[in-house]
Amino acid sequence: MSALPTTDLLAAARGGDEDAFARLVEPHRRDLHAHCYRMLGSLQDAEDALQDALLRAWRGLGRFEGRASLRTWLHRIATNACLDLAKRRPKRVLPIDYGPPSDPHDGPGEPLLESVWVEPYPDEHVGYEQRESVELAFVAALQHLPASQRAVLILREVLGFSAREVAESLETSVASVNSALQRARKAVDERLPAQSQQATVRALGDQRLEELVHAYVDAWERGDVEAVAAMLADDAVVTMPPMATWFRGHDAFVVFLAEWAFARRGCKPGRLVRSHASGQVAFGAYQWDEEAECFRGHVLQVLTLDGPRIAEVTGFVEPALFPRFGLPMTVR
Repeated sequence: MSALPTTDLLAAARGGDEDAFARLVEPHRRDLHAHCYRMLGSLQDAEDALQDALLRAWRGLGRFEGRASLRTWLHRIATNACLDLAKRRPKRVLPIDYGPPSDPHDGPGEPLLESVWVEPYPDEHVGYEQRESVELAFVAALQHLPASQRAVLILREVLGFSAREVAESLETSVASVNSALQRARKAVDERLPAQSQQATVRALGDQRLEELVHAYVDAWERGDVEAVAAMLADDAVVTMPPMATWFRGHDAFVVFLAEWAFARRGCKPGRLVRSHASGQVAFGAYQWDEEAECFRGHVLQVLTLDGPRIAEVTGFVEPALFPRFGLPMTVR
């Protein structure tokens, strides 16, 4: 079937053709999904907001007059769907924003039953030039903003909408948008590291990055505490959502590795499978399952680098995430 021009698809969709509507919005779906994720910090919430937004767009298509582009109109609807959802959801954070560090000798603790954690994001949903906008530190910083400021910052700084377009989307004035943007920039900059992970990786270069990855995988799979410790920054942090406990400092990280991460895997070392998440180096970590005689997915590790050192390991103890990041549930 030949591709219909956008005007023809729009006319058909307005006439009740659901297939035409699906084809009309498909080129924008990934961008909208990433936008909802930045707004909400959660994959599941992003999917819920996107579905709500598309339903609103389908029902309101007759009111689309074409004064704004279809992209702008869809993002306006998605933004408001996110703002509505944000009112009913707890703020998403990382464990370091939830409470003070714990004693590593006490172990990881129990998971929280409530969903309060920022989640990782599959890189395949965003272009290379936008990976910085889904890094964990940036998304976590966004969640500390009031929802309206968050929307302004994302629409202006990430998606490149004009102040007038943002003002129309949020039903406010250009002056209010500019004021909110200034406050949001200041608040986010205070929480961000000096250098993004994209800039860090570029500075390292492909060869040094691959050497670091290889060394980390080798050390982890051998359960070599000293080798992993040699790769850590002095103030390295390890977090393990959905557990609220987290540990800071080289020595605390070493205790965690020796007494928990490497000590509780049974007789076989673990396995790491390379992945990417939130624009950062990531791995699926697998533990030996004696009964199934295979390595079973356990933790999605997302690494934050400080030059050639590992500054943070965010270990999402959610094996259900693995398929979203192209990782098998088991390896042999």
